[in-house]
Amino acid sequence: MSVEIELYDGDDRERWNRHVDQSPQSTPFHRYEALEVLADASGTELYPMVGYKGQEPVGLLPVFVLSKGPVAAAFSPPPDLKISYLGPALLNFEKLKQRKAERRHDRFVEGCIDRLEAECNPRFVQVRSGPWYDDPRPFGWNEFKVTPAYTYVVDLDSDRDELIQSFSSDARRNVRGSTDADVEIKVGGRRSIKRIITQVTERHERQGESYNLTPETVTALYGRLGEETVRPYVCTVDGAFGGGVVTLEDSGTIYRWQGGAKPETDVPINDLLDWHIMTDAMDRGTGQYDLVGANNQRLCGYKAKFAPELKLYYSIQHSLPGMGLLSGLYKQIR
Repeated sequence: MSVEIELYDGDDRERWNRHVDQSPQSTPFHRYEALEVLADASGTELYPMVGYKGQEPVGLLPVFVLSKGPVAAAFSPPPDLKISYLGPALLNFEKLKQRKAERRHDRFVEGCIDRLEAECNPRFVQVRSGPWYDDPRPFGWNEFKVTPAYTYVVDLDSDRDELIQSFSSDARRNVRGSTDADVEIKVGGRRSIKRIITQVTERHERQGESYNLTPETVTALYGRLGEETVRPYVCTVDGAFGGGVVTLEDSGTIYRWQGGAKPETDVPINDLLDWHIMTDAMDRGTGQYDLVGANNQRLCGYKAKFAPELKLYYSIQHSLPGMGLLSGLYKQIR
């Protein structure tokens, strides 16, 4: 029996989110409310695909389609919104033997590709899977190019002393050290999100780099997903805003999504923020801290000092001849 692919819509929001909650490979961005915000922010059409084996759901794949005339491109996650990964999230695979699991997985991927071709026939497809999706072979078997990428994940399943002892000496010193400044870290709301994203935008501008994620998009996610999922951690120094990090969280993982711009002070703001985020998550029983990205050599030097484990995720692409580079195609469509 083949895997049948259904397209959900807003009326299926609760059913989709139940599937997200059941999948060990989902992220907060897989939730239907987040997908709607991202579709609006990226100017794309959302295709939330669900695979069924009979009556049993076997996987989700949300795809965002950009079209201009006869040319369409499909993305998961959508481009230009600083989302590292989305892609497939499988369900009900835990009890399957390897051969049956691989056959079902392959048919799910094939079914999604066929449904996407029938709906919009994209000339270019890019998928970035999450770090919990560990088998991209079905895409490779369907003529997609699969390229590894990396992130860092800190294990929070320990006590605070064990965790801090695993850090580098400078991280331990920064976290345990004292300062004459009055430093406070707390979780804010919409105003804090705006301060954090504005600071990151200004940092990119000074470096001559683009940064197209807006405070409005992040506050929309905050409003739709709620304050228990989206947390803007803010550090003030002597009462003034020093820096911050916007995190996203599900039942098992907290993600260091945006923020952490280099502070203009000698106070180790980012070390203190990361330590506070980790201990706060530990108190809630959250098991791991995804530092979201280990591909930039300059940033790896900072993130690696928290003794994370290196995790793989995958960039998965397919392009028809003559479509050129992704950047050129994206500009053409937009």
